[in-house]
Amino acid sequence: MRLCRYQQRDSVQVGLYDEKSIINIAGAVAAYSAATHDRLPIPVGDSLLDLLPGGKHAEAAVKLAAWVANNAAMVPASVRVETDKVQLLLPVPRPNKLLLLAGNYNAHIQEGGQQPTERKETFPYVFMKPPSTTLTDPGQAVLVPKSSPKSVDWEVELAVVIGKGGKHISESTALSHVAGYTVVNDISDRKFKPNPARKERKNDSFFDWLHGKWHDSFCPCGPCIVSAADVPDPQKLKLKLSVNGKVHQDASTAQQIFPVAAVIEFISNILTLEPGDIIATGTPAGVGNTTGTYLHAGDQLEAWIENIGALRSPVKDET
Repeated sequence: MRLCRYQQRDSVQVGLYDEKSIINIAGAVAAYSAATHDRLPIPVGDSLLDLLPGGKHAEAAVKLAAWVANNAAMVPASVRVETDKVQLLLPVPRPNKLLLLAGNYNAHIQEGGQQPTERKETFPYVFMKPPSTTLTDPGQAVLVPKSSPKSVDWEVELAVVIGKGGKHISESTALSHVAGYTVVNDISDRKFKPNPARKERKNDSFFDWLHGKWHDSFCPCGPCIVSAADVPDPQKLKLKLSVNGKVHQDASTAQQIFPVAAVIEFISNILTLEPGDIIATGTPAGVGNTTGTYLHAGDQLEAWIENIGALRSPVKDET
């Protein structure tokens, strides 16, 4: 089951997602009721979390999705919209936390000029982005910042959406806390250097890197959430990223140093995870910085992950 949020006319709707069309949940509930004389307790709203594992209407949503899949002819055309005719929206519009991993694929570590590592030798490098200004709807532009326009890069990442929160979650039970998975493009300004005439301090390079993650629009997310129930093993997903149709990243989540469950355990030992929190699990090799290839206005990004779909983002200059 893949679910999305989208704008139709002046209202925010939720739907069963497909690359070609979206079936409105409220309309599907009405069709189901008319056909079966059974009422599903799915209220009108725009939260996907309620319909995913850990949500209060998850069981009803699964029942509805199965009925729709098996009774397509009974779903009125009026509740189906073409995907490319609506504005897709962030699957989780305002998560309390947007956490991301750095250096979770050895090939990416090596392309950055560092030595590969093993899980037992290190720990996950976790940082945060401001969700209210970096998270960007599918199809909306990544903005090349006026303050540093020449080194904007891409990073396709599998993102985990937390369904059931908690603290001190064990790796063995961590996946039961996942509502679903989505795609994140961790846009990065590789050469951001505030105050070039500054007096250097030993931590400057780290904060240059960190601040280069924070520009507005630097975290496109979507196009949907796939239910965790449909991803029995998040370490078996292919992922790709292309710029203007040319593939730059082509890998598998099997190559992660720290798998999803281990990441959840590590983070939850530091802080309490809450429903809707998003954790992006790092990027594989193939970023533009390796070859000095950066994004410019007019470029078209496509970040794709198996079983989830393609997250497309145009690139524009900040005005």
